[in-house]
Amino acid sequence: MSFTGKYEVESQENYEAFMQIIGIPADTIQKGKDFKFTTEVVQNGDDFIWSQIYPGHTMTNRFIVGKESEMETMSGKKFKATVQWDGGKIVVDFGKYKHSSEIAGGKLVEISEAGGATFKRISKRIA
Repeated sequence: MSFTGKYEVESQENYEAFMQIIGIPADTIQKGKDFKFTTEVVQNGDDFIWSQIYPGHTMTNRFIVGKESEMETMSGKKFKATVQWDGGKIVVDFGKYKHSSEIAGGKLVEISEAGGATFKRISKRIA
């Protein structure tokens, strides 16, 4: 299934605990926990443009599955990573945490894991 679309956050689980583990400052966590940001994905085969649009800031990662690409983490750190397919999911190791994304029931389901905490975000398709 194609990831292409625009998605709005519908629900999040374990946001605060996960963000603390990966080193996000408490004030940033408080500001970010209630943002209803959007994710916009353009997929052309294994080529992706993945943007998260926050109030006043957009973070965009461009990558080709199976090829090393420069990526940016939630905390703004840049590094090189290789996104892989795992069944219908795309997975990437961001160093401090592992992240997977899939389309399930027409929704974008993202799971990040670090230090025993699992952060789950579900976003509904809006376009």
